[in-house]
Amino acid sequence: MKSRFVACLVFVCLAASAVRASDLQDDLKARRARMMERLGPESILILFSAPEKVYSNDVNYKYRQDSNLYYLTGIDQPETILVLIPGNLERKEILFVSTGDPVREHWNGHLLTQKEATDESGIATVYTTKEFESFLAAILTGRPYGPIITLQEYEKFSKAVKEDRARIELLLGTAPKLDGPLPEAYEFVRKLRERFFGFSVVDATAIFGELRQVKTPYEREILEESASISSEAHLAGMRAAKPGAWEYEVEAAIEYVYKKHGAFDWGYPSIIGSGPNATVLHYEKSNRQMNDGELLLVDAAANYKYFTVDITRTYPVNGRFTQDQKDIYNIVLQAQEEAINVAKAGAKTSDIHQKTVEVIKEGLLTLGLITDSKGDQYRTWYTHISTHWIGMDVHDWGNSNRPLAPGMAFVIEPGVYIRESALDNLPKTPENEAFIEKVRPAVRKYKGIGIRIEDSFLLTENGLKRLSARVPRTIEEIESFMSSR
Repeated sequence: MKSRFVACLVFVCLAASAVRASDLQDDLKARRARMMERLGPESILILFSAPEKVYSNDVNYKYRQDSNLYYLTGIDQPETILVLIPGNLERKEILFVSTGDPVREHWNGHLLTQKEATDESGIATVYTTKEFESFLAAILTGRPYGPIITLQEYEKFSKAVKEDRARIELLLGTAPKLDGPLPEAYEFVRKLRERFFGFSVVDATAIFGELRQVKTPYEREILEESASISSEAHLAGMRAAKPGAWEYEVEAAIEYVYKKHGAFDWGYPSIIGSGPNATVLHYEKSNRQMNDGELLLVDAAANYKYFTVDITRTYPVNGRFTQDQKDIYNIVLQAQEEAINVAKAGAKTSDIHQKTVEVIKEGLLTLGLITDSKGDQYRTWYTHISTHWIGMDVHDWGNSNRPLAPGMAFVIEPGVYIRESALDNLPKTPENEAFIEKVRPAVRKYKGIGIRIEDSFLLTENGLKRLSARVPRTIEEIESFMSSR
């Protein structure tokens, strides 16, 4: 009876895994279809996998696929190329993968066979990466490639090439400097133009931004799972924080939870900043010992199935806020809460940020940290934008001018950082000298306090959902959790 129960349990787990794999394949297929709708029949899209990067000498960094290639294929193997040809009769999706090298596999592990690449991506036509150049040459010179890529198969694109109307869509990114080396994408374009004619090169970045900005039901589910893992990790970090502990102990507690729950790794390097380090926006060393009475700022999240949220909490390592810390914390918390009320369908991210600015200005004026709430003095202490998109990248692609709509995911993260050195770095003008003289007493009172509160949100058809709601956020919630550790 016990063996039958175990067998049933294994069957259920395998069935759930198969359903999830099927859901991913269905989503990949739909993503490629939406992409091809925007490309049109006279275009081809070429996407290259991320290159492997050297960590030191003969050791590479852990491999992480290019987000856009993964978005359309689900393949996380290097030396992979995707070609979409929307005008083709049947073979609109063509994948190239590196396969079959026993020596390489002995050193670095299994490479996908062409059938396995089809199974993972749902793309039926798969060649080896070594065939890509000859395939592309055939397509751009009007010749068949093998028995299945016939002239009739890609007649629409071939006609566009002959009439000088074809488009090759790539991810070009920022244009290179005139006197600098060419990035890989631009070097590829240069070589293409040396050999072939009849096409223009177009940057497909905007299309990916448009598509990735609105999450599918499957993507929403994975994003919520990623947020759940990251929230659990933050709770583990809060349990590890105490006077005398080191920042890296908190970091280790957090990142252990990622691995325990099957996350690839962190979605971005963890920021674990205690005391004065809490005023450094991207502090990454995690090598300071925490002292009684200090705050700890923790900005961390997991990369789970290529989706990442973004969560920041700031809390006292001894579990109790001082009054000065509460003064700053309450300003930041109020700014976030009022901004949450703005984050509705039809609003823009600039509306959300502007609300945080309004609240923070008034709070800083009350504490004597600025003298004028109408100007930009607040930028001395509030030094970043409060909202960005999240998804496959922690700062995901998207159009900030596009009104919020269901399926969009973003953060709201106001922060105040009191660094006395910020006054010394202001331009030497009579106005700034007067400002410094008036605010110096308040700066000395609050110096070294850095507070950021960041939550990840998903806008749904029923309203805004805070994905990181499990992590204590208010002063009362934090102090209650810390006291019960």
